Formats: sequence, C-alpha cells, structure tokens
Amino acid sequence: MAEKYLVFDISASYGHFKKPYTTTSPLTYSIPTRTAVAGIIAAMLGFGKEEYLKHFTKEQAQIGIGIKNPVKKVRISQNLINTKKSIHKIYERTQIKIEFLKDACYRIYFSHKNEQIYQNLKKLLEGHSTVYTISMGLSESLANYVFAGEFEGREVQGNKELVEFSSILPLDALKKGDVEYEDNREYFTETIPVEMDTDRKVKEYKEVLFERNSNKIKARIDSYIRIKDIDENIMIV
Repeated sequence: MAEKYLVFDISASYGHFKKPYTTTSPLTYSIPTRTAVAGIIAAMLGFGKEEYLKHFTKEQAQIGIGIKNPVKKVRISQNLINTKKSIHKIYERTQIKIEFLKDACYRIYFSHKNEQIYQNLKKLLEGHSTVYTISMGLSESLANYVFAGEFEGREVQGNKELVEFSSILPLDALKKGDVEYEDNREYFTETIPVEMDTDRKVKEYKEVLFERNSNKIKARIDSYIRIKDIDENIMIV
C-alpha cells in the first residue's frame, strides 16, 4: 500500500516547545511534538485555532518528524511585565530564564486522508507561501521552511532486519534488543503529546526515541513507512 507524502524542513534561529510541568523556568522539548507540528501545518493552511484540531486527528493526518540539525539548547533571560498595570509605565517586572532550542531544523513528513487539505498544502509548499506566519513554537521564534518534495511512501510489513530510520521512533513499536546503539552517538527519549481534543486537552502521550546529533537510528521494526526516491525510512507518531 502506497501513499503520497509531502516532505519539508522547518528551521529557526530559536525555538521553544514548552514542557507543561515547568513554570517559573520554562523548559523545551528537544523536538516539536506532533501536536505542535499539526499547529504549524494548520497555520500554513489558514485554519483557525479553534477548528484545526478536528482535521489533524491520528486517523486523518499522518505525521513523521526527523531531526536535521543537532539539538542544541540555550537559556536566555527575559523580562516579563504585568500588562494590567503597565500600559504606560512598567510597575511590575519579573525576570525569568527560558530554555530555547538553538539553530533548530526538523524534517516533517506529512500525508492526509482529505485530498483537498493535502493538495492545498502541496500548492502552498510549492509556492513557498503560508496563510499565517509560522513559528518554531513561540510567536517570537519566526520560522522558515524548504520544500523537499512530494514522494511515495510505501508501508513495509513483516520486516525482520535492522533498518536505518530518519525519524523519531515511538517506543511502543520497539521491543528489547530492537535498537542497535552505536558508539559516539547520543540517544534520548522524551514523552510528548501526540493528540489533543477540540478543547485542547491532551488525549494521548507517547514516549519517543531520537538521536540528538541528527544521525539515523538502526532498529528492527515490523511495520514502517519507506519514502521512495529519498531513501528514508520513517515511523508515524
């Protein structure tokens, strides 16, 4: 079974995808979450904030995420003011440190069961345009993208061999011994939100595996997607 996938790389000098359990010193996920990628694509298409989630359920939208630049993080102090009291003068100011991704670049693999949504995004990507301005998590972290192209993605079933993967890997698809950890590589896991309901409440989290320096991961996975022409194997999150 084959589907068409749109592949593009999104980048920004700085990015931030806030971990919800951090407050006074916000920390960022190392990768854009599936929910964040859905929001970025929805902004490209011009969907409103209140409506787009119903179009990006896991049943409708297939999203894979790869790391193109090594994951680097920096902490930057920012001044926050009380806007209720500080319209003309700054009466209350709080300085906090926020963790940012630095020189972030990620590859997005996207397919959709709705042909109109898919074709609309393809047209925008080909013309290097968006309806709304896109950002790397925060509105201050404006992002750019490069369209790699449209490719056929073929589902591989019953694989028993080690394969190199270009995307992050959901841990629920892996069993003990399925990953070949190589020397001089840095492997991490994070638990990320992958789907929200229309009230913006997280319905599902997944723990994913990635290599911090943008290297491919060798793993044995029974079922995955092979993107032809660019020779990349991915998992959908």
